[in-house]
Amino acid sequence: MRKHVLFFTVALLIFTTGAAIASDKVLKMSTTTSTQASGLLDVLLPVFKADSGIDVKVIAKGTGAAIRDGMDGNVDVIFVHAKAREEKFVQDGYGTKRYAVMHNDFIVIGPKADPAGVANTSDVSGGLKAIADQKAEFISRGDDSGTHTKEQFLWEKSGVKIVVNKKEIVKKGEKVPVEFTEPADSESWYRSIGQGMGKTLTYADEKGAYTMTDRGTYIKYKYGKTPPIELDIVSEGSDALANPYGVIPVNPEKFSHVQYELAKTFADWITSARGQKLIGNYRLIDKQLFYPDAIPQ
Repeated sequence: MRKHVLFFTVALLIFTTGAAIASDKVLKMSTTTSTQASGLLDVLLPVFKADSGIDVKVIAKGTGAAIRDGMDGNVDVIFVHAKAREEKFVQDGYGTKRYAVMHNDFIVIGPKADPAGVANTSDVSGGLKAIADQKAEFISRGDDSGTHTKEQFLWEKSGVKIVVNKKEIVKKGEKVPVEFTEPADSESWYRSIGQGMGKTLTYADEKGAYTMTDRGTYIKYKYGKTPPIELDIVSEGSDALANPYGVIPVNPEKFSHVQYELAKTFADWITSARGQKLIGNYRLIDKQLFYPDAIPQ
C-alpha cells in the first residue's frame, strides 16, 4: 500500500512540476491588429509552438499601444510596423534589437465610383489632396497604430493644410492626451474612429468612403470574407507606401521580469529560414500578403 501511495505521490509531483514548467513557457506578445486580422498569426504560431514548445499569448492593438505595452514592461516582445518608432524604442533602451521580419505595402481604397478621382492622380500625395479638395469622406483609424502613423505622415506630405489635434487614449485605465495630425477644416468629411484595421475597413465600406489600409488586411477582407467589402484600390505603388514589420524583444535590463529568452527564441525563429518561408508562402486566394525581409525569397 505504501508503495502505491509513494508511486502516486511521485507521479503527481512529476506531473505538477512538468505542468508548471510548461505553463512558464508562455510568451506575451503585443502586436498590431494587421498581423492578426490578416490571418498570418494563425499560420505562424502553431508551427512555432510545435518547434519550440512555447505558447504565445497575443495582444492585438494599434502599433502605438503595442509599443507602449513594451515601454511599460507588460509584454515580452512586440511585433509592429512603424520603423522610426521601433528604432526609437530600441535607442531609448526599451528593446534589445529590432529584427526585420517582413513587409507589404499600404494602399488607399475607396468606392468604385471614385468620386474624388484618386485613381487619376500620379501618386498617393496627389490622391490625398484630391480627397481633401473634393471633401470626399475619408475614414481614419485614429488609433495611434502603424497605419495611422503612416497616414499622418502622408497627409503632411500631401500639401494639404494640416492641424495638430489633441485626443485622449486610455492607458492603464487612465486617459492620456496624444497629439494627432489631421487635415484642417475637415470636420464635414474626415472621420477619425479610433478602431483597428478590420473595423475601419468595414465602416468605410458601409459608408462608401475612402480609407488607407495595409494590403494584407485588405486582401483578407476583399477576398477572404463573406460578404466581401466592395471598396477598390485607388492608389498604390508609391515608395512612400512601404510597410515594413519588425520584432523587438523587450530589454531585460529595463524590466527584469520579462521572459527575454523566450522572446529571443521567437525573434530568431521568425527570422530563420523556416519562419521566413512560412511568411513568404502565406497566401489568400493565391495572393501573397507579406514578403520576407530577413531572408528575402
